[in-house]
Amino acid sequence: NRAGTPLLEIVSEPDMRSSAEAVEYAKALHTLVVWLGICDGNMQEGSFRCDANVSVRRTGEPLGTRCEIKNLNSFRFMHEAIEFEIRRQIELVEDGGRVVQETRLYDPDRHETRSMRSKEDAQDYRYFPDPDLPPLTIAEAWIAQVQAGMPELPAAMKTRFVAQYALPAADAARLVADRALCTRFEKAVQAGVSAKFAATWHLGAFAAALNKAGRDADDAPVPDVAVAALLLSIERGDITLSNGNALFEEAWQSSLAPPPDNPPPVGTRHAVNQSIINQWWTDQDQFQTIIQMRGLRQISDEGAIEKIVDAAIAANPAIVAEYKAGKEKAFNSLVGKVMAASKGKANPAQVNAILKSKLG
Repeated sequence: NRAGTPLLEIVSEPDMRSSAEAVEYAKALHTLVVWLGICDGNMQEGSFRCDANVSVRRTGEPLGTRCEIKNLNSFRFMHEAIEFEIRRQIELVEDGGRVVQETRLYDPDRHETRSMRSKEDAQDYRYFPDPDLPPLTIAEAWIAQVQAGMPELPAAMKTRFVAQYALPAADAARLVADRALCTRFEKAVQAGVSAKFAATWHLGAFAAALNKAGRDADDAPVPDVAVAALLLSIERGDITLSNGNALFEEAWQSSLAPPPDNPPPVGTRHAVNQSIINQWWTDQDQFQTIIQMRGLRQISDEGAIEKIVDAAIAANPAIVAEYKAGKEKAFNSLVGKVMAASKGKANPAQVNAILKSKLG
């Protein structure tokens, strides 16, 4: 373009029949160009924008005269602008008027389009040949070479995730919205984490951390090998999900700390900052050391949990009475008391089973 930045313009045929369809088409293109790394997709800064051509017609008649809405910089504005323009043109035609081919702008404050300039004929566009732009012929061999070097695209990856990992289509769709997130998910699965848990965790705790920090998945401060080690330990029962998420949060918050000259010896009981975690938890053996040092290993001994449950029941007769009176929420309160007494280390499934057995 005139600013010296490469400009790729993608033009569709007049195939779309609603604002929703047009927005989904634009979103698919947005996902594709970001996925391929040819655009950062920032709509507010103009890296990716949409022009929408809108026309209406009576059923069975030819396509109507179009108006072009320029420089829509969000999918929400795109939807609103098209909806307004459809209503405007229909009202104009029904009142006996005529739609004039023109360029319009969308005012998001007034939720309306307004005329920018008229373009009745092709001559109004002032097309002219550019002597510096000779004809460009793209060889089929070059196209084949580029296709061979393309990464797996979002639609194909979504289909594969559903077939290979038995993920729900909705989860697969959310994962493939971000290529870096897909990479992290698959690295966790390759490390031995179940696909279902890896997907749930990355779309839950990990996505929440990204959103809170305003970061992208490829800019997350906790390395993917560390995440895989953490998820494996949670899934194996070495550490509870609650304590695992707390450790992840600590790792995230202190990830920029400088590395220590000498990591503490095994068995040292004090707060271990993220610099040590980054250095040590790159594989399961190292991560097991961290769990041991922090006293975070999950309690799965049935006898030990039973003692904590008995103590919680004895210390909270009022809550026990509420539960026996039919208040189901009281049970969750007792579970919380047991987990608090165990410092979050008791196996939650065993706590629930033993409590239910004890309470009848």
